[in-house]
Amino acid sequence: MKSLTKLFSAFLVALTLLVSAGCASTNRHEGTGEYIDDSVITTKVKAMLFDEPNLRSGQINVETFKGIVQLSGFVSSQADINRAVEIARNVKGVTSVKNDMRLK
Repeated sequence: MKSLTKLFSAFLVALTLLVSAGCASTNRHEGTGEYIDDSVITTKVKAMLFDEPNLRSGQINVETFKGIVQLSGFVSSQADINRAVEIARNVKGVTSVKNDMRLK
């Protein structure tokens, strides 16, 4: 009976280690916590772009990976591009902004 308990305990420890290793992040994949953080950053950037009266935020796409925000889409002027990048940079948690926006 004691050996069965030890075997079961060893199995639980091994299973816990495997599961926790599966949630870790890699260079190309985010861990669960990082994914949630990036989702919050994306939502905040989108909300701030939406609140900006001079920007057509529906035409700006926002994606975040490990704190790096990528802005893409089409805008009317270079001033709109600069304003969108500035807004994204001022969001807490953003480490850098990659600008892939284009002029119409």
